[in-house]
Amino acid sequence: MSSLKLSNIGELITYSSETKRMIKQYNKEIVVENGKVLEIGSNLGPADKYIDCFNMLVTPGFVDPHTHPVFLDYRHEEFCMRLQGATYEEIANAGGGILNSVKDVRNASESELISRVKMRMDKFIELGTTTIECKSGYGLDSESELKSLKVINEVNKTHDIDMVATFMGAHAFPIEYLDQHDLYVDLICNDMIPKVEKQGIAKFIDVFCENGYFNIDQTLKILAVGKKHGLHSRIHADEFEDSGAAKLAGKVKAISADHLMAISQDGMKSMAQNNVIATLLPGTTFFLGKNKYSPYKKIKNQNIDVALASDYNPGSCNIQSIPFIISLSCIYLKMDILDAMKSSTYNAAKSLMLEHKIGSIEKGKNADIIIWGIQKLEQIPYFALENPIKSVLKNGRIIFTA
Repeated sequence: MSSLKLSNIGELITYSSETKRMIKQYNKEIVVENGKVLEIGSNLGPADKYIDCFNMLVTPGFVDPHTHPVFLDYRHEEFCMRLQGATYEEIANAGGGILNSVKDVRNASESELISRVKMRMDKFIELGTTTIECKSGYGLDSESELKSLKVINEVNKTHDIDMVATFMGAHAFPIEYLDQHDLYVDLICNDMIPKVEKQGIAKFIDVFCENGYFNIDQTLKILAVGKKHGLHSRIHADEFEDSGAAKLAGKVKAISADHLMAISQDGMKSMAQNNVIATLLPGTTFFLGKNKYSPYKKIKNQNIDVALASDYNPGSCNIQSIPFIISLSCIYLKMDILDAMKSSTYNAAKSLMLEHKIGSIEKGKNADIIIWGIQKLEQIPYFALENPIKSVLKNGRIIFTA
């Protein structure tokens, strides 16, 4: 098996499982063999192939643990509506929002959706994301939800990026169930979830637990049935107001609770006691023109692990760049840059239950690596609107070069 050496690395940034923190190393080399990191050190000896990093920054590939990429068309009209003063909630109540995408996904063919999702994954790779969580949730009936998961799986089979599927039939109430919420919950529990298990694609189940969407009792029921069918729990929690979703996330021992702009002290305490990861999505707050960001400092002070994600979707956050999400996190959440890097690599991998394979450049892990055209970690948020990535490696193979 041929070996690959990354030489002349200037600054190497990665999480260390030994010290349990992010570390900066200098003048190191990395040897990759069979798609995994074989060795990290100095003067490591010859290899079959070489990549000269020209004393530039090297980091792990980004892990994006919250996206909604299975949709047909963008919803830029809603962006314009918000500019005129309409809120996300008002647009949704008028039949827009998620329900707009539902109509498109139901009518689209698998091949149409596969083509769109593939192009979106190409862009994620260019921006340094090497592993990504992908939700269904724009079908909202059994046939279209299963179709969406199949689309994720079909793209994953052939694309360089690794895609982790989440079933999110509980994203909103479809138009045919707007006045029969409990009947739709029954459909999810009695029909969709058993079929999702049989299909064998989804690893997680997610519920939009929010006032006006799925309430606490409905969320609890859906997640309990999902657990019986082998799906790990995630929750869209307390995005617009404190609905008790973060507290519920602790109660059900969810892997992750996401958004959390309106999280309460009780919610934080529940998450901390049950090791629930807080996945923060500052891009959504930014894109919606709001000014209430997740209370990162308070969450961190509760010793809750924090992950960062894009929340890429056609309505509330048309952002794919994790480097830009890092910029927003440093500016608006006041995150330290090392914490932001940890949150978008190791902690993000942990929220997908993959930290033993990805999320850091360590011996034995997959060689998912970004080689940058900048020299310092602090330059990532500084160059907010540029993409100074030179090369992206996935499993030790170059899959993008600028």
